[in-house]
Amino acid sequence: MTVRRIRAAAATAGVLASVAACSAPGGGGAGGGDSATSVVIGVGYEPDTFSPLLGYGKDGNSKIFDGLLTRDENLELRPALAEALPEVADDGLTYTFTLRDGVKFSDGEPLTAADVVFTYRTVLDDRTNNVNKSELDAVDEVRAQGDDKVVFTLKYPYSPFAARTVLPIVPEHLAGGQDPNTGSFNTEPVGTGPYLLAGWSKGEKLTFKANPGYWGGAPEVKKITMAVIEDDDVRATRLRSGDLDGAVLPPELATTFGDDAGRKTYRATSYDFRAVTLPTANKVTGDRAIRRALDAAVDRAAMVDKILDGAGRPAFGPLPLDDPWFARGIERDQDLAGARQILERAGWRPGEDGIRVKDGVRASFTLRYPAGDKVRQDHALAYASDAKKAGVEVKVESATWEVIEPRMKDDAVLAGFGSTGDPDFGLYTLLHSSLAGDGFNNMAHYDNAAVDEALESGRRSQDPAARKAAYDTLQRELVEDPGYTFLTHIDHVYVLADRWDGLTTQVEPHEHGYASGPWWNAEDWRPKK
Repeated sequence: MTVRRIRAAAATAGVLASVAACSAPGGGGAGGGDSATSVVIGVGYEPDTFSPLLGYGKDGNSKIFDGLLTRDENLELRPALAEALPEVADDGLTYTFTLRDGVKFSDGEPLTAADVVFTYRTVLDDRTNNVNKSELDAVDEVRAQGDDKVVFTLKYPYSPFAARTVLPIVPEHLAGGQDPNTGSFNTEPVGTGPYLLAGWSKGEKLTFKANPGYWGGAPEVKKITMAVIEDDDVRATRLRSGDLDGAVLPPELATTFGDDAGRKTYRATSYDFRAVTLPTANKVTGDRAIRRALDAAVDRAAMVDKILDGAGRPAFGPLPLDDPWFARGIERDQDLAGARQILERAGWRPGEDGIRVKDGVRASFTLRYPAGDKVRQDHALAYASDAKKAGVEVKVESATWEVIEPRMKDDAVLAGFGSTGDPDFGLYTLLHSSLAGDGFNNMAHYDNAAVDEALESGRRSQDPAARKAAYDTLQRELVEDPGYTFLTHIDHVYVLADRWDGLTTQVEPHEHGYASGPWWNAEDWRPKK
């Protein structure tokens, strides 16, 4: 059976605006035209770039591009641009891929091994502004062997390397003559995927049309419009009014569509967690006692019940409870008495207003969250309420990412992270000290030698037991020295018009909407008979 997927970008959130109104779906569908062959979906953000050289689609699921491999519904690796899974040398240092025959980019030019080599070498080039290049640290060399074979040589055995080859491949004949950081390819992409970017109105919508020459067969859904609507409530309202066929929604808003016979709700479990970054440069959040007390004060179970309406799980670290890499025994309940005791022992004494003080410094800091994100807002307010019970003042403020990003070194942020697959994929960029302040990597500027050592051991070891021990050590160290307050792992909830067959969901990463959701495989959908 031919593997066919939509790949969509993980992207940094930007300033977003409401989408212009579309015609309601009544014989013609929300986006206009035939409702069986077009769909309009409301999402909360838009990409900064469509270039994989800068990180677009790095985890797979891009509508425009394909990687050498892809993941199926169960996240198992399957061939995409490669005709089969790689041949791996006995020492684990060489991976050889043979390309699928006859694949062409959407401009009609053939895919060759040189395109693959160009893509990886450019991503790894220090002059390319790709903050995710550390994920390919194991790669020593990538070379073409004729037109249809690509050989990767690694510096050290890296057991999850094959999963890194879902990275989308770009055409050298177009991107090769441009500056990868500023070239037109960033907004005018050409790939081998099932869809083409047909239009992009910044802050409003993106339109994709089916690629008639797609190697997996032309999709039956001919047009996908992604309506950029930052505010969760507005997105729900537009879905209810018929402006949208589907949308990403917080659980409590999704439940309002439960009795709608014309729409179906999809719930996907995820690695996506919400956490508060605790910058080490801040006089308050940089104090280990404050960080430990906040970890003890937070009521995670209440957040799952009240904010997520049960659609999620408490987060006791960056890995979800049901993940095989989760360190058993680190689960913990809210402990306000313990939080107060930690602060007392560290010299933080209650002031006249109940907020603790040490050496003239009040236990007070600002927590920012992106405006319009109701789930993050509710997490932030609940966190502030719990912290105050321990004597710590958390001042919650909403802002755009343009305001938040320059302040991340000093102010706490209600952030979202989480990568599917191997623990190295998400934990290294979240925690390693070498990546402190590198874009959205290690936002807390966390620096813990034991955690760094565990990350390196987990990345380089071939022994599953040794890797498990390393990641157990890391998770237990985060309990003793938290650089983040981990709150919840959230389920992703989607509501979509019930007009197509073939819809499924995957276990999802943090980035969703474009990258995931029931439309991750829209090229496989078929109109209901």
